[in-house]
Amino acid sequence: MKFMHRHTESHRSDRIGWLRAAVLGANDGIVSTASLLVGVAVANASHATLLVTGMAGLMAGAMSMAAGEYISVHSQADTEQADLSRERAELASDPKAEHVELTDIYINRGVSPDLARQVADQLMAHDALGSHAREELGISDTFTAKPLQAAWASAASFVAGAALPLAVTAVAPEHSVIAWISGMSLVFLGSLGAVAAKVGGAKVITGVWRVTFWGALAMGVTALVGHLFGAVV
Repeated sequence: MKFMHRHTESHRSDRIGWLRAAVLGANDGIVSTASLLVGVAVANASHATLLVTGMAGLMAGAMSMAAGEYISVHSQADTEQADLSRERAELASDPKAEHVELTDIYINRGVSPDLARQVADQLMAHDALGSHAREELGISDTFTAKPLQAAWASAASFVAGAALPLAVTAVAPEHSVIAWISGMSLVFLGSLGAVAAKVGGAKVITGVWRVTFWGALAMGVTALVGHLFGAVV
């Protein structure tokens, strides 16, 4: 007797939530902290001032990322729950209309009317709300909003990213600290872009170019501000 082996596939869509938050946090940590340090360094701040500024920026940025991500994703989760509550009420008040609606969805996707009705019958008998959530609202376990997960991922990755230019500042020679911060931060950004692209299945060169360009631009702008408005100390 021949046994059929189950074909397993590895998809990247289940990584979207945490990957987005982690990449955003690390990228923001590197860019904002490096830009802050470069801007202050160009204004002729002392090495000790640079370190204090960097630490303050790290803590403030981590809290800001966590709070912002939590609020944003929680708003999405609230919207999803409201939609699910509405769908639950419609299923309770008019299940026949909901059955027709689900059938029409499959017909519009190319399934024959008879088969679409059978599929709707079986899915609604198994999990009516879940079926309508996926097919009508586009809500699933893979893509559903997870506020705490996003907040922790953003804060932790921001700290990890911000710690890199701060560590460079701590060990770099004072006379060339700007060059060290700028150069190494671009290397860090390029590496982050490459890793994120690889994990997400995108083109590595595109990921590297995108983050290094915007990182360089941010550091250039803050350096200009520090040069124009900085006071010699």
